[in-house]
Amino acid sequence: MSNDSKSIGILTAGGDCQGLNAAIRGVAKAAINQYDMEVIGFLDGFRGLAENRYERLAGDSLSGILTLGGTILGTSRDKPHKMSVGDKVVDTIAQAEANYHKLHLDALVCIGGGTQKNAVRLLKKTNMKIITLPKTIDNDVWGTDDCFGYDTAVEIATEAIDRLHSTASSHHRVMVVEVMGHNTGWLTAASGLAGGADVIVIPEIPYDINVIKKSLISRNRKSKRFSIVAVAEGARPKDDSEIPTDFEDSAAVHLTHRLAELTGLETRLTSLGHVMRGGTPSAADRILATKLGTKAVTRFPYL
Repeated sequence: MSNDSKSIGILTAGGDCQGLNAAIRGVAKAAINQYDMEVIGFLDGFRGLAENRYERLAGDSLSGILTLGGTILGTSRDKPHKMSVGDKVVDTIAQAEANYHKLHLDALVCIGGGTQKNAVRLLKKTNMKIITLPKTIDNDVWGTDDCFGYDTAVEIATEAIDRLHSTASSHHRVMVVEVMGHNTGWLTAASGLAGGADVIVIPEIPYDINVIKKSLISRNRKSKRFSIVAVAEGARPKDDSEIPTDFEDSAAVHLTHRLAELTGLETRLTSLGHVMRGGTPSAADRILATKLGTKAVTRFPYL
């Protein structure tokens, strides 16, 4: 590699999701094959950048990762301006910048959702050149239509709801399905609609438990064999008295208990949790992540 060749770094931070490896591959292949760049992958998000832990990405390390879930670089939720080091919380921004220059990087690609905020913080407080790629199963990065990871997560949640139909029907139950989403309901709304949920509860619209109760009782009186309630993790009631008093109870746990109590119907909860983040990315997520990764290099004004 010649002395005037450029180098870029990549890191993945925040929660994992499907399509991260496709994005890493898209960035690295475009950088190596089109521009003869050196590509360095920092391990475990911003912590790897602060601690200068990395590996060089080349042909062998990129082979076969398109279809893999998770991230080959590892990830963490560490923030560069307040990172736990032993029993202390340390601002590692200066160290991160020093490592960036030590490796003679021309740019850093940060892949994440909430990671966008930390990337902007580095951009404002250092002279590092940074571009970000939006990923999150919640599909809630401002300024985007779709974030990779979302399509796969919707498929997983929809399939789960599909499968619950048969057991709910067999036992004449109300099935409450808890879907990931603390502040946004895109996942719950999409999978609930696709899976034919009878009630959909999302954080953006506080729910009225009496309205839900009446709907479920009405369905039961019409001899409907079951009901499906899709509820986001961050769902909140209109009535403050319906907010869980036990901090260990999630909104879905509380809602399940209350619906059983108010309707007299057998009610069960299924929490999908982190299973929604795992597994092989969908074709749509692979394509989107690959396109974004490639554009990160080909449209980067600093390179």
